[in-house]
Amino acid sequence: MALHPVILCGGSGTRLWPLSRAMLPKQFLPLAGERTMIQDTALRLNGLEVTPPVVVSHFEQRFLAAEQLREVGVVPSLHLLEPEAKNTAPAITAAALCVAREDPQGLLLVLPSDHAIRDILRFHAAVQRAMALARQGRLVTFGMVPTEPATGYGYIRRGDAEPDVKDAFRVAEFIEKPDAARAARFVAGRDHYWNSGMFLFGAQRFLDEMGRLQPEMLATVKASVDKAVQDLDFLRLDASAFGSCKSESVDYAVMEPTRDASVVAAEFGWSDVGSWSALWELQAKDPQGNSVRGDVYLDRTAGCYVRAESRLVAAVGVKDLVIVETDDAVLVAHKDLAQDVRLAVEHLKASRREEHLTHRRVYRPWGYFETLDQGTGFQAKRLMVKPGAKISLQRHQRRAEHWVVVAGTARVTRDGEEIVLGPNQSTHIPLGAKHRLENAGSGPLYVIEVQSGDYLGEDDIERFADDYRRA
Repeated sequence: MALHPVILCGGSGTRLWPLSRAMLPKQFLPLAGERTMIQDTALRLNGLEVTPPVVVSHFEQRFLAAEQLREVGVVPSLHLLEPEAKNTAPAITAAALCVAREDPQGLLLVLPSDHAIRDILRFHAAVQRAMALARQGRLVTFGMVPTEPATGYGYIRRGDAEPDVKDAFRVAEFIEKPDAARAARFVAGRDHYWNSGMFLFGAQRFLDEMGRLQPEMLATVKASVDKAVQDLDFLRLDASAFGSCKSESVDYAVMEPTRDASVVAAEFGWSDVGSWSALWELQAKDPQGNSVRGDVYLDRTAGCYVRAESRLVAAVGVKDLVIVETDDAVLVAHKDLAQDVRLAVEHLKASRREEHLTHRRVYRPWGYFETLDQGTGFQAKRLMVKPGAKISLQRHQRRAEHWVVVAGTARVTRDGEEIVLGPNQSTHIPLGAKHRLENAGSGPLYVIEVQSGDYLGEDDIERFADDYRRA
């Protein structure tokens, strides 16, 4: 029975705003270390006997996920694209259908891509115990031994011990996030665990339970897989069929109603990094209990999480605060209210602002662009194009562009004419001209782009050819 990791890359991470945004959620950020969270998730599988992972992501984040995995030498066996977010049950079902077709006896290790784990060896040991149960047909979840009466997690109450596996039990009950008093009773009783959202079960065994408990969901997801189309290195699920599927977590759809759920109790330094205060708990701290990252100055400050992304942040005489600075937003919150950052995101949405959607730097499969300045009728951007990459052949109906090469070698196509530009050379792209920018060198290409026109939105792009098959 081969073990197939399934890495789930959904989630918007609104509680980690302003660093996490809709187009760049927390799994693609280096929050707990130097690598991004999806990279850490994939690399912690090293040392286990597993197949290359199955990755499930939203189609708009496909290139970002693939590129970050490529940077750490991980090539998925399959990369499934969801046309829209439908929670974890449909995503896992799609992965199980694909794995079961190739390996009917295969086991799935389902891992969210945005969790932190300190003790990798203990994590591996817990996986091995869960595999022993999954081979017996059990649907296994990983229960974290609680270190405090946390109210931000769901809990699992254990039942009878599994006879042949250490620290494993039948699941007696799944419990929603409790209040503080109830959570304290759970911790004192020593028979409740935090629900980690990680699972291990046979692919076909899971599908059998889906068929029994959620036949309509199974049918719609199966239709989306049957009608899926290959798109470069990705398998794009059918949008119509997948869109008709209800949105449901795997906990509600299968793990709670099944009679065959087991929990492996484990302690390996787990966190779902669900808030800035949770990240403060994970990080190394100075003697005053401060966790800092970036260009930070502290004076008479204690118990704070301070993160500077683009400029100096100074904190004087404050205590127990979260201070996070990005190039377009600053968050200041008490650590005890860190979960309420989502209220700021809701305000931004209601106000039709964009600070919850993207950073000034926006990643594309060819590289990235970032906004430097903008005003009425103009916008200036910095473009970075990776070696060998090119933007689509395109034109704009409402803006002209001027490109200045800062570093690297650019090959520019403009209405059929091709020119090569080096540093300090420039060209003009008139309104309505078909054009393309390509990196013709061996290093990154940096270009300053100045746009002018009566509308400068990213939707004013008409594509005629694109290496990445975008619409």
